[in-house]
Amino acid sequence: MGKLSRIWTWMIGLALMLPALAPSLALAAKKKADVVIVADTRKLDGILYWWAEMYNESHFLFAIMTMIIIPLVGCVLGWLADIVMSHIGIDLKHREIAEK
Repeated sequence: MGKLSRIWTWMIGLALMLPALAPSLALAAKKKADVVIVADTRKLDGILYWWAEMYNESHFLFAIMTMIIIPLVGCVLGWLADIVMSHIGIDLKHREIAEK
């Protein structure tokens, strides 16, 4: 392998390493923003106050509770929609396939 080929290989290697090193170069600046994101609980009460306080205290617990509550609420609302549709005459349990 010639000397020019080694130089080109080295330069291409450096160019490919730059995206991998860019985050560490950005972190090396050591400029951090003192920004705190919190929910405003001054005008809240009840479950909304509890929910906002959970967000302020632990983002992890807030995320876990959200992932648990959303599917449960979806199931309850789906069950209620099924009851309402069966009362108004829409039967989704015994339907006939139109394509035969």
